[in-house]
Amino acid sequence: MPDNPPDAPTPAETNEAGERLDALRTALNRVLFGQQALIDNVVIGLLSRGHLLLEGLPGLGKTELVKGLARTLRLEAKRIQFTPDLLPADVTGSPILEETPEGRRFVFHRGPVFANLVLADEINRASPKTQSSLLEAMQEGRVTVMGETHSLPRPFFVLATQNPIELEGTYPLPEAQLDRFLFKLDIYRNEVPVLEAIVKQREIGVEPDIQPVFERDTLLELTSLARRVYLPDIVANFIARLVDATHPGRSQAAENLKYGASPRAALALAAGARARALLHRRTHASFEDVQAIAQPVLGHRILLDYRAKLDGKSGASVVDDLLVDVPRQDKNLPATLKTPDTHG
Repeated sequence: MPDNPPDAPTPAETNEAGERLDALRTALNRVLFGQQALIDNVVIGLLSRGHLLLEGLPGLGKTELVKGLARTLRLEAKRIQFTPDLLPADVTGSPILEETPEGRRFVFHRGPVFANLVLADEINRASPKTQSSLLEAMQEGRVTVMGETHSLPRPFFVLATQNPIELEGTYPLPEAQLDRFLFKLDIYRNEVPVLEAIVKQREIGVEPDIQPVFERDTLLELTSLARRVYLPDIVANFIARLVDATHPGRSQAAENLKYGASPRAALALAAGARARALLHRRTHASFEDVQAIAQPVLGHRILLDYRAKLDGKSGASVVDDLLVDVPRQDKNLPATLKTPDTHG
């Protein structure tokens, strides 16, 4: 493969970052047993500066994972319990008329969205109007209330949870909201050995004792380092062709789809691939990095039509088909870009 550019991280930097990230993964494994793949994707999402949507049945540890993440990183965390009667001002905050030295005036009181880590619990229980209060925050890191813009703290992450089985009293997230989540991650039930470990090591109402691993500034350094990970041209081309193939008429796998993924999905794949490479102590991203995160990045951005649903298709299964249909290398690429990736 081509030499890494001058601003790419050095092996020493990636090794040091890998040690810190391994410590974070170990700490999170004490919070959520038997979910290593999920924890790795959460860490990749943080390194990518992305928001995460966690879906799973009640009691599987979604909320505990978010709370444990805040403790291990010393981040300011706020929890918003989304309900049908929740209002946008309950999320963003609102101006309140107060007496001040300059007289009576409206003073903005910040809502719970002003935190490093926001747990949007059961986000699909709130009305679309309330859900939309997070759109500007998730995309631009700020909120605007009555024409006045307020910046959110850095880093800023939204980790939202939703229950897939309770349909009454819920409002499906609109496509614009789904597209702002870097990953949609499914949390599955535990196997018997994991359940046995939970029974032996946990008690109801008692949180696990988790010590901080590193702090906010270190996390910001790691996210900056992830952005410097080299993305070879041939891998960037693969990402572009993979996203293009999600659109109807562009591949056999997309035959019964309504809409495919947006350019934001391509950026998410690139950021996630860089972050996964850093997690594995590499200075450059590879095809495997893209393939490993393709399902959580693309699955929730693909809209199926009724024929695909009748055939039992899902976003995840379509992505699996796409990874088979789309070759790693484009035969039309210039020869200079066809050098095989050392991890590809």
